[in-house]
Amino acid sequence: APLPTAALRRLYDTSNYGRLQLNNGLALVPQMGWNSWNFFACNINDTLIRETADALVSTGLAALGYNYVNIDDCWSYVKRGNKGQLLPDPKTFPSGIKSLADYVHGKGLKLGIYSDAGVSTCQVRPGSLHHENDDAALFASWGVDYLKYDNCYNLGIPPKERYPPMRDALNSTGRQIFYSLCEWGQDDPALWAGKVGNSWRTTDDIQDTWKSMTDIADKNNKWASYAGPGGWNGN
Repeated sequence: APLPTAALRRLYDTSNYGRLQLNNGLALVPQMGWNSWNFFACNINDTLIRETADALVSTGLAALGYNYVNIDDCWSYVKRGNKGQLLPDPKTFPSGIKSLADYVHGKGLKLGIYSDAGVSTCQVRPGSLHHENDDAALFASWGVDYLKYDNCYNLGIPPKERYPPMRDALNSTGRQIFYSLCEWGQDDPALWAGKVGNSWRTTDDIQDTWKSMTDIADKNNKWASYAGPGGWNGN
């Protein structure tokens, strides 16, 4: 069904963009692409991500705007390196993330990565809390285009305090990196995240069923007016 007139106005009214503190030139329309978690969970590797990029192109999805290939949790090694840096898991991503980003970019696509606004990710890999500047600079050096930033092991620090430091760190790199807040909708991020990220989770995890999809769509009705170019509700 066609979008209501009011929704179309929100979608194309870029005056909304000026209210965003992030203001990184991204997310003028909602992001589209693929994320590894829902089907593969921790069972990911370099080959899978490359094959997915190939598939987005060969199926025609890339031409329709599905241009993000996003790696979720478990890409990193279980501890930081000697200099405190994040490291790709040497068994599953032996060529490193920069090489993978180069491959994805060569397909005309963009690469996303995952971290956590806590001391550990949900699968107990190193989180980025208190490492925001170093990790953002590392992601930028690899050519990352998108960051999904999760909410596990957060030490009880409110999300309004934990998420802005990564916004500032990403902006300081000089690279345009889409910033996706994944705080599960616990603190009604639609009310405040427009000043922090390009998108924000408003619900719990989506499941691979139509009911899950439609339930999430229904729950997002009340947040529709808070979304627009530069910042979107999502899951």
